[in-house]
Amino acid sequence: MRLIFLGAPGAGKGTQARALAAQQGIPQIATGDMLREAVAKGSRLGTEAKAYMDRGALVPDEVVVGLVAERLGRSDTKPGFILDGFPRTVVQAEALERLLKEREIEVDRVVFFDVSEGELLRRLTGRRVCRGCGATYHVVFSPPERAGKCDRCGGELYQRDDDSEATVRRRLVVYTEQTSPLLDYYQSRGLLARVAGEGSPEEIGRAVVRAVRGR
Repeated sequence: MRLIFLGAPGAGKGTQARALAAQQGIPQIATGDMLREAVAKGSRLGTEAKAYMDRGALVPDEVVVGLVAERLGRSDTKPGFILDGFPRTVVQAEALERLLKEREIEVDRVVFFDVSEGELLRRLTGRRVCRGCGATYHVVFSPPERAGKCDRCGGELYQRDDDSEATVRRRLVVYTEQTSPLLDYYQSRGLLARVAGEGSPEEIGRAVVRAVRGR
């Protein structure tokens, strides 16, 4: 089982990738986790990636693809893997296709989590953080007992700038611009399956399994 999970920030792909990976006994490979691990280990590519991350710049495609190549070379990926949020662009997808072809590996399915903009905004703008202890809440999914106050220390809860509606909307515009050609890319290869990403985690999980099985 070799899968790619795609979806906008807040679409829930990470949650579903973790669940299916645990169920199938295969690794979930998320770009962010992979970058942090490489930086912590101080590998050549990790050091290179850190230089960009420290400047707040995007890590170049060739570095990210190199890290993916290293990760897919580990023995735990032999039974399969789930790439969570990678590739992000057609350029990355083409590089991944070349990499897998060299290793005589094929992707079985690309699952896109389709979530409305309104729901994404609700999920992404609802986070609140305690100024005192840093505890995180969500106004819908995990609200504090007292509105605006931390359950742990009683500190004031606030919304980070990157969780504001204006910032989130910009992130979603960028994601859509990058991803629309990517979805066409995988659609043309007969690999794309769309899953409605709204509903209970259990309902979405069952839809993912059906999509992966081609039903």
